[in-house]
Amino acid sequence: MSGGKLKLDQRTVKTARRLAAAAGRPVVDLARSHTTVSVERATLRLAGITGADPDGIPWVNRLVDVVRDQVGLGGGVTGPVFQALTDDGHQDLTLLAQKAAAGSVTFRGTFRAGPAGTVAKRAAVKAVKTGLTRIDRRRAERERLIRRHGDPKQRPWIYLIVATGDIYEDIPQAQAAARAGADVIAVIRSTGQSLLDYVPEGATREGFAGTYATQENFKLMRAALDETSKQVGRYVRLTNYASGLCMPEIAALAGLERLDMMLNDSMYGILFRDINPIRTFVDQRFSRQIHARAGIIINTGEDNYLTTADAVDAAHTVTVSQLLNEYFAHEAGLQDWQLGLGHAFEINPEVPESFRLELAHALLARELFPDAPLKWMPPTKHMTGDVFRGNLLDGFFNLAGALTGQGILLVGMMTEAVVTPWLSDRDIALQNVRYVLNAAGNLHEDFTPGAFIRGRAHTVLDEAVTLLRQIGEQGLLAAIGAGTFGIMRRPADRGKGLDGVAVREAGYWNPAIDLLDGGV
Repeated sequence: MSGGKLKLDQRTVKTARRLAAAAGRPVVDLARSHTTVSVERATLRLAGITGADPDGIPWVNRLVDVVRDQVGLGGGVTGPVFQALTDDGHQDLTLLAQKAAAGSVTFRGTFRAGPAGTVAKRAAVKAVKTGLTRIDRRRAERERLIRRHGDPKQRPWIYLIVATGDIYEDIPQAQAAARAGADVIAVIRSTGQSLLDYVPEGATREGFAGTYATQENFKLMRAALDETSKQVGRYVRLTNYASGLCMPEIAALAGLERLDMMLNDSMYGILFRDINPIRTFVDQRFSRQIHARAGIIINTGEDNYLTTADAVDAAHTVTVSQLLNEYFAHEAGLQDWQLGLGHAFEINPEVPESFRLELAHALLARELFPDAPLKWMPPTKHMTGDVFRGNLLDGFFNLAGALTGQGILLVGMMTEAVVTPWLSDRDIALQNVRYVLNAAGNLHEDFTPGAFIRGRAHTVLDEAVTLLRQIGEQGLLAAIGAGTFGIMRRPADRGKGLDGVAVREAGYWNPAIDLLDGGV
């Protein structure tokens, strides 16, 4: 029972998926039995609340904070909000939030008995349905534009990062990159936004090593890339980051503004931003349900593990994380074509046979997830500042992507670890990618690995199965706490955002979760 170029034992592959599901199921149960401030805020955003106070704090934050202070989170926030809205005789959530922030609204923990409660509940469901319908329309709009402009002719899609801090500077840079051949534009977020427990409002012009993720910035960049799509004759995709303390809200805003891909790893925020594990898993399930509804491709963050752990010794932890991400994604409703599972070209180039090892790891991911558009990440850890060596290393990375049939290729920069890339650096990097893909884009059809590559792939898969058995015995949260992934120890009772988590009470109600779980 073996198949593919690597001749993987399919019984071992099935065992790995079964063990990943067994490890992930208790975490899904945990997510289904808890809520967070961001899940509740995302629901109200779908219901239509917008805007921010004079200090820049969104009205949705102010409203949820008042409800939590008065009646708690455990029953859900949408019910108390819409009962108060109905009692007040108004239909404007933002006005209600303003009054609540001024201390002039008293919230009830449950709907009123009789017609008053029925009217409030129906109003809440209608408002949230309206938000989901907007997301459905944006998804249909994307599909129409892809039919009109076409998809890129080649795979992998060329993925390029823009990050000036100023959305009005990002736009011409993104358009220039698309005209130069980029298929996917990622607007990297301002440093530290993942630790903000609110989503900034409006168009922003001051970021730090990136640009703030806001609904207005999403709207501006999407409109600009739509114009460029017309010019280049292919649909240019837009990416941002649904991670951190506001993961569900950013996912909802991305769906409303027709973003196409979102960074959305199940463990990245835990490991690399010290966000509480329970908060993260609750938020990621809701955000992935939104992504599934919106037709958004998620990108996961396994490449980051290899920036802290050794890329050879820890290769099996990447495979384990990919299998867990796949399980969590499927459970939330995402399909295989939406799984941009991450991995990276991060083996020390001084290691003997490093390129052959990279091919083994990349081909293993390709064969384990044949229908997923794998996201192939360039070298960063071992870039030294020697731009000539860096450009050569990026060329080998591009060749590995072509040889192993990767789906999304992030453009590597020869100035990695030296400076934020200049436009000329980007041009040279795109030339490198285009040369390799033009010269060898279909080389995977002719590539047949030998015993060394097959043997290494089998070893990594076997080590992944062994680790999954251990995780099943100790529990995923305990494994994360013990430093299993990326050598970061993150216990479940610590981390940022834990105070924003609540156990769902017996009467918990959230119309967005009901509608998403039911596929309505």
